[in-house]
Amino acid sequence: MFDPREKIALFIDGANLYSTAKAIGFDIDYKRLLKEFQSKGYLLRAYYYTALVEEQEYSSIRPLIDWLDYNGYKVVTKPVKEFIDSAGRRKIKGNMDIELAVDAMQLIDHVDHIVLFSGDGDFRSLVEALQRRGRKVSVVSTLQTQPPMIADDLRRQADHFIELSTLMQRVGRDPNERPPRVVEEEDDEIGDDDY
Repeated sequence: MFDPREKIALFIDGANLYSTAKAIGFDIDYKRLLKEFQSKGYLLRAYYYTALVEEQEYSSIRPLIDWLDYNGYKVVTKPVKEFIDSAGRRKIKGNMDIELAVDAMQLIDHVDHIVLFSGDGDFRSLVEALQRRGRKVSVVSTLQTQPPMIADDLRRQADHFIELSTLMQRVGRDPNERPPRVVEEEDDEIGDDDY
């Protein structure tokens, strides 16, 4: 699936990966994740996308964002938008799909293999566009939840599907090393399923 001569780029939908790993019962060790893919080829870039609640004095995800930024990841953030839905409920929206898609298309001439960490079906057309430009695309998510965390059409479009649980031994955090709990902000409207 990976050729050691390939230039690889990782595109991590932060909220989606967090939800997926949590659903199958493990924490991602981002240092080990980077090493895992550095061992598969030439890792050109590792992008991590997440929305942040800007007006909060302290965001529980800020320590993770800062660590990633100093340790080999290109972190892309934007503030979440708060709104009231038609039923009068407070909702938060902070989707990073467009930023991820634009970055992937801009990097396309410099990589051979793109690894997308997301099960969001909205990325199917991005995967198709990358493939039309001759790039291999692997998607990392899980089928082990009910319902699966990956959209069926995204899984079918990908060149390779990587079941996240198969990476658990190599990229999971040792439970004894677990830091204080980090809660990832939702990447879209609360309660809205994108897959």
